[in-house]
Amino acid sequence: MKKSNLTSKAYEIPLSYSEFQSRFNLNLDLLSRRIYHTYGKSIKIKKEELAIKNLVLILGSVLKISHKKGFHAMSLRDLSSETELSMGALYSYFSGKDELVKMLFHEGQILFEETISIACSGSSSQTETLKKFICAHLYLTEDLHKIFYFFYMETKSLKSSDQRLALAMEQTSEKFLEDILLRGKSNGEFQIVNTILTTSIIKAMLQDWYIKKYKYSKRKIHVEEYAQFLIDHILKTIKK
Repeated sequence: MKKSNLTSKAYEIPLSYSEFQSRFNLNLDLLSRRIYHTYGKSIKIKKEELAIKNLVLILGSVLKISHKKGFHAMSLRDLSSETELSMGALYSYFSGKDELVKMLFHEGQILFEETISIACSGSSSQTETLKKFICAHLYLTEDLHKIFYFFYMETKSLKSSDQRLALAMEQTSEKFLEDILLRGKSNGEFQIVNTILTTSIIKAMLQDWYIKKYKYSKRKIHVEEYAQFLIDHILKTIKK
């Protein structure tokens, strides 16, 4: 995609999108593989590659159906029809929709935490950590856009126990960001009046990328360009 002229950079971007992709290689296959390794004891299909292949198919179909009618309205018959797997075959992977969504949210949260932590490691300052966090958050949700759009859109319709899983992911992300800002404020790098509100505003700008992706795609704005814009805008606001 050709990059637009959204902004001229004031702060150096610490991580390019291509570097991030080479390092982490995030996709449905990876998420499915992680689900299999975590829940392998309850999954009845013991041939690993076959199980992972079908999990990729199942998750892709869940995202497709949910985008059309919502996860709450999706039946296992809908999923069976979309995947062309029998109901019995589906039950070999999970006992029902509740278990399926727990698998997805649980592994999604762990993958998010691990990726962000690794991407932000080795920083020499909180300014550098914040820049890495912004890049990693945007790149991760770009590579797993359908997953994170699903997480955001479906949380409100989940039952309370599953909503807690979704909210835990949201709170983990906000806590990570808030801690960066607090450390930067404490050591004199950042000048922030209200850390909680600053965290919320930055988080909202990050989420806007995957919630309203159509808007940025239509305007031919590249994820790396958006990352550069946010870094410049945020640091100009909070840097001493």
